[in-house]
Amino acid sequence: MGSSIVMAAIDRKHCQHRLATSIFMIFMATSGCSVRKLAINKIGDALAGSGTTFASDNDPELVKAALPFSLKLMESLLAESPNHRGLLFATSSAFTQYAYAFVREEADEMEPQNLDASMEMKARARRLYLRARDYGLRGLETKLPGFTAALKADPVKAVKSSRRADVPLMYWTAASWGSAIGLSKNDMMLVADQPIVEALIDRALELDEAFDQGAIHSFLITYEPLRQGAPGDPYERARQHFDRAMALSGGFQAGPLVSLAESVSIAKQDRKEFQSLLERALAVDVNAKPEYRLVNLVMQRRARWLLSRIDDLILDPGKQERNHAFMLLTSWKAEE
Repeated sequence: MGSSIVMAAIDRKHCQHRLATSIFMIFMATSGCSVRKLAINKIGDALAGSGTTFASDNDPELVKAALPFSLKLMESLLAESPNHRGLLFATSSAFTQYAYAFVREEADEMEPQNLDASMEMKARARRLYLRARDYGLRGLETKLPGFTAALKADPVKAVKSSRRADVPLMYWTAASWGSAIGLSKNDMMLVADQPIVEALIDRALELDEAFDQGAIHSFLITYEPLRQGAPGDPYERARQHFDRAMALSGGFQAGPLVSLAESVSIAKQDRKEFQSLLERALAVDVNAKPEYRLVNLVMQRRARWLLSRIDDLILDPGKQERNHAFMLLTSWKAEE
C-alpha cells in the first residue's frame, strides 16, 4: 500500500524496551510457573504501553539493527502468554512497521539495479506483513471470539461488533493485510481479501477518525484511488483524507505529503504538485516533535528517493504525447 499506511504511528521508547528485556531475562530463569507467568504478563503490559520501536531516535540504521531482537522477544513472550491482547497489538504494529521501513523500502530502492534481490526482499516483506496480520487478528479474537471467521463470511457485518477500544488492532491488522495484498498481485486468494481490509479500516474510521493523529486518514490517502465502486472522484476523496491527516498531525508529519505524492500526483502526472509535496516533506523539522522523529526520517528518505526518480515517474508533456502517439500507432497496426 502507500507510504504512510504503516508509518503513521511509531511511538515507542528505547529505554523502556531495555528495562523490559532485563526483567524478562531475570524471570525466565525463575522456576515458579505462576511467578514467571505474572512477570511475562507485566512485561507484556509494559511493551503494549511503551512499545519496542524507538520513535525519538535520530539513527534509523541503529533502530533497524535493534528491531529484530525486539520482534523475537515479543514472540517469545507470546509463546508463554498467547492471549495477551496488549502484547499482540505491540507485535502486530512492530512487525508492520519493520516490514515497511526496513524491508519494503530497501526493496523498492534496489529494484532498478537488482530486480531479483528486490523481489526476494519484497517476498520477505510480504511474509512479515502476514505475520503482523495474524497477530492483529489474534488480538481482536481475545475480545471478539470468532471474529476472523466472521470477517471471511461477511466483513461488513462482522466489523459491526467492534468497538472503539478495538481500533488500534483493527488499524494495524488492516495496514498489514493491505500491505501484503499490495505485494501479492498474482495471489488471487489474498487479493480477494481486499473487502476485509476495506471493512476494517472503514469501521475504524467510523469509531475513531482521529486515531493516532490521523493514521487512518493517512491510510486512506493511498487506499481511496484503489477502492472499487465508491461514488465520486477517488482522487478528491484522497485529498480530503490528506487534509484531515495534516490537520490532525498539526503538519508535523511528512507521511501524508509523501502518500499524496505517490497515490495522486503520479496518477495525475502532476509534476509540479509531486515535487512540491515531496519538498514540503523534506522541509518538515524532524526535531520539532521528537515523537515523530524516526518516522519523519524514514519518510524523508523515501521522499528523496522519489524525487531522484521524478523523470521516470512523471513524464514531461512532450514525452507523454510521443508515448500516446506510439500506443495509438501500435494499436492501429495490431488491428490491421
